[in-house]
Amino acid sequence: MVSTDSGADGRTTIEGSTVSSPDPGPDRHQHTESHPAHDPYLSTPPQAYPPVAEPDRLTRMVNRLWAKSPVWLAPLAVLGCIGAAAGYTVLTDPTTSTAEAAPTCLLKLTTGLDCPGCGGTRAAWYLLNGDLGAAARHHLLFVFAVPFLLYIYVAWAGQHMFRWRLPQLRITPRVVGWSLGIWMAFSVLRNLPWAPFSWFYV
Repeated sequence: MVSTDSGADGRTTIEGSTVSSPDPGPDRHQHTESHPAHDPYLSTPPQAYPPVAEPDRLTRMVNRLWAKSPVWLAPLAVLGCIGAAAGYTVLTDPTTSTAEAAPTCLLKLTTGLDCPGCGGTRAAWYLLNGDLGAAARHHLLFVFAVPFLLYIYVAWAGQHMFRWRLPQLRITPRVVGWSLGIWMAFSVLRNLPWAPFSWFYV
């Protein structure tokens, strides 16, 4: 008969021989593996992008008409608007109207000061009648901008209808900012009661 005796140190003695019991090791229920560092991209749920809104009925109709319209329709429509504005300016003769005449400028009527657009219609009338000096006096910046606006239209319409390769003028945000700043400065200077600024007061 084999007698065994287990000591307090965990070793088992068999008939005078000492046998070491295997080390039970760490707790099997204890997690010893190292976890990677917290990755916010793994824990962040995927972003839900809003669905693309479907165009409404009016937009779909306009898109269908635009797709089916001839290439000359848009340039012709813009040219018609330019012609209508020029015809209205010639027929009404704004050079004979006063601040009280309709349509009127509210700032001019109430304060006597020229607004940023005051004199533009009269400058257009003088341009259409070939008087460049009078047109510049009534609105110098309008006269300066007219050649650029006409070129932008010609370049766009020529490329759209005839595939002309005229250089396109790029209107960048910086150009828009400078133009608005110069326009507002001109609007202030033309209201000063000293020469030569008073020459631009209309």
